Amino acid sequence: MHALSRATKLSVRGSQRAQVVACGRPAAVHAVRRARDYVVRGIQSGAQTDRDTITRLLYSIGTKREVERYLRIFSSSSDASQPAKFAVIKIGGAVLDQVDDLALSLSFLYRVGLYPVVLHGAGPQLNGIIENEGIIPDYIDGIRVTDAKTLQIARRVFLEENLKLVGALEKLGTRARPITSGVFTADYLDKEKYGLVGKITKVDKRPLEASIRAGALPILTSLAESEAGQILNVNADIAAGELAKELEPLKIVFLNEKGGLFHGVTGQKLDTINLDEEYDELMRQPWVKYGTKLKLREFKQLLDHLPRSSSVAVISADSLQRELFTDSGAGTLIRRGYKLFRHNSIDSVGADRLRQVIHDRDPDVLSGDQGVTGVLNELSKTPYTIYGDEPLDVVAIISHPEGEVPVLTKFLASRSGIMNGIVDNVFNAIKKDHRRLFWTARADDENRAWHFERADGSFTRAGRSLFWYGVHDVQEVEKIVKEFEQKGRIGRSYLPVGPSAPPHRSDGSSSRGYATAAASTSVSTAQKRLALIGAPRGYPLTSYTKAPIVFTDLSAQDVERMEKDGEVDAWVMALPNGVCKPFVDAVDRGSKDRKDGKPSVVVDLSADYRFEEGWTYGLPELYSRSAIRASKRISNPGCYATSSQLIIAPLLKYLRAGAWPTVFGVSGYSGAGTITGPNDPDGRPTTLPKVTPESLLGGIQPYSLTDHIHEREAASHLSSLLAEPQSAMKIAFIPTVGPWFSGIISVLSMPLNEKSTARDVKQLYEEKYAGEKLVRIKSEVPTLPDVENQHGWTVGGFQVHSEGDRAVVVGGLDNLLKGAATQCLQNLNLALGYDEYAGIPIA
Repeated sequence: MHALSRATKLSVRGSQRAQVVACGRPAAVHAVRRARDYVVRGIQSGAQTDRDTITRLLYSIGTKREVERYLRIFSSSSDASQPAKFAVIKIGGAVLDQVDDLALSLSFLYRVGLYPVVLHGAGPQLNGIIENEGIIPDYIDGIRVTDAKTLQIARRVFLEENLKLVGALEKLGTRARPITSGVFTADYLDKEKYGLVGKITKVDKRPLEASIRAGALPILTSLAESEAGQILNVNADIAAGELAKELEPLKIVFLNEKGGLFHGVTGQKLDTINLDEEYDELMRQPWVKYGTKLKLREFKQLLDHLPRSSSVAVISADSLQRELFTDSGAGTLIRRGYKLFRHNSIDSVGADRLRQVIHDRDPDVLSGDQGVTGVLNELSKTPYTIYGDEPLDVVAIISHPEGEVPVLTKFLASRSGIMNGIVDNVFNAIKKDHRRLFWTARADDENRAWHFERADGSFTRAGRSLFWYGVHDVQEVEKIVKEFEQKGRIGRSYLPVGPSAPPHRSDGSSSRGYATAAASTSVSTAQKRLALIGAPRGYPLTSYTKAPIVFTDLSAQDVERMEKDGEVDAWVMALPNGVCKPFVDAVDRGSKDRKDGKPSVVVDLSADYRFEEGWTYGLPELYSRSAIRASKRISNPGCYATSSQLIIAPLLKYLRAGAWPTVFGVSGYSGAGTITGPNDPDGRPTTLPKVTPESLLGGIQPYSLTDHIHEREAASHLSSLLAEPQSAMKIAFIPTVGPWFSGIISVLSMPLNEKSTARDVKQLYEEKYAGEKLVRIKSEVPTLPDVENQHGWTVGGFQVHSEGDRAVVVGGLDNLLKGAATQCLQNLNLALGYDEYAGIPIA
């Protein structure tokens, strides 16, 4: 079972939404203030405050993973053609009275490279001035009646407040541009009734985008102009809504002094409002009236015009960072959501639709541990209920035989389902129907905190965690789990449970107790002995300083003896193609009589065993990590093959049979390999590159134009990810060598079986590689500096042909690192029980 299969939770809120992960509210507020103080000190001292420093300070208000996830999502929401897609922030007039705190909150975003479009009102300031001048404010239906004198004062007040905020930002070193006209065009709303009040008819986003491209935050007022040039007053909330309709931002934030919307009877803050589920019922409530009813209606009309990935947040200025960068949020979150369903048959959901969801999202299917047909066959063995939303952004399957405790067997969410908080909607619907529930999740699931927050207890065995709620006695838990195991309702043995304690809450903080003292995966820290075959003989390992190491000459008989005597825990075969078999055979012979009974791991970097039965193909981002952990024989993928598979895999759902994808790859000359050179003065042989920059004359040289081994390798393994794996696919691959040392740039051109957009394509990559620490997704085309000497794989430059039927994507890696050594270390770590990324610098 996998909850939150995509990594990003833009607006997931649980029952602990008003709390902060890893610290209570007072601590979080203190952390924000401390980080703001740092910004001020850095500016006052003339220091350059960089993105990394501010990012680290954000870790004080949320987990590092949360903060980095949101930064990644927000940063990728805008590109050069649409720079204003991150957020629209509307500032209430009352908030402007705390202009210094407000400026610090906005500067925080600026310093991590985010550019919101900021629009402010000035109602309280305007009221104060016109009352001093003897003018009594007049409202009809909540709209300020505006005559010529009121408009004259309003223009002056708006300009003063605008410049005050711009000045406060500039004082902090944050570039800001005042924009008091030229954005909104309006007609008279009703000249006879409201006077000089406008209804916006057009929004010109060009001044905003020009400001952002120039590196300045655009600061707007809500004044508009008619086609004839008459200035008109517009309600700031309405202006913000029209702005959001034009820009379609990821977030729309309304800053007010109260910090949210509140229940009219209980006085409690409303954490979330899902309009499709709750709007009609809310509008019937007697306490929803006046301003609250007007705001809800405006929010509904706004979000009905926007993608479902957009949401509205009503918060206070000092909570802006927590709202944007933590799962817990801060104020009131309003989103459209979807109406949910409950079905007791696959046909009610749609068999083809459900198969596709399982194929695309189920981690056990993606890893190769299960097939789609196997999942559906298991489903039919007991009565079940399928929960979800209309577009199947979230699908949950509950197995509930009569008289037995229900099990949540699958919880599969798309990126949209996570971003829009549908995961919590579905889980809450399940809780209403089932007072007790058990479920499992992989121990390396990056969203384990989500499970913990919703569970009353948990424990972990061999890389998988079992969670439950509604049962508080450990003996009853053991009894239930035993019945599950006897009837095959869970996939592995979890008994014995061990000591357990029910969760507890004291002061409303986010702390809770779990059934095990340590619910995290057990990761080995024991020292292991590694042998590398293929190093230059007789040379010292100068980069290792803890002990002197000199490479020696080992025969196959030496290898067999060392394996038999248990001298080595893992062998790395770094030999040319076709050379390592005698050494692998020697390890196999020695392992049969190994004294400690624990055969060693072999990782082969050549192509010899990439198609061999009994060997595990070691590309963790695409294939089974659990299979690698359990394997003793691992074939390390080729460099070009790694990049080709990573760049094609997210688009397999669009694969058009018979029109196979083409990958054009350019590698540094180190990828061409080496040849034996003359002996050095000590008589030891040297190696020379097969290709040199001089031989390329500064250009590039295509080679192996057909039937390159990486072409067959990539196609063979990608075929296993197809919905019908028996239908083998093909890849056209053209390798080329360039005049730099290391680094591969791969360009994919892939015909599509249905029309798509660049945004859809990019989203597929974000969903596929969410949480992958060695995958970086960017909007721009990756260049050599993005990949050379980097341990991961970078992808970007997402484009779709104007007819929507062909995608072009660019990816890249360092052929000596992620294409060889780094990937080898990932595989070794997994097979030896270490953390997968131990020893790998994570950017």
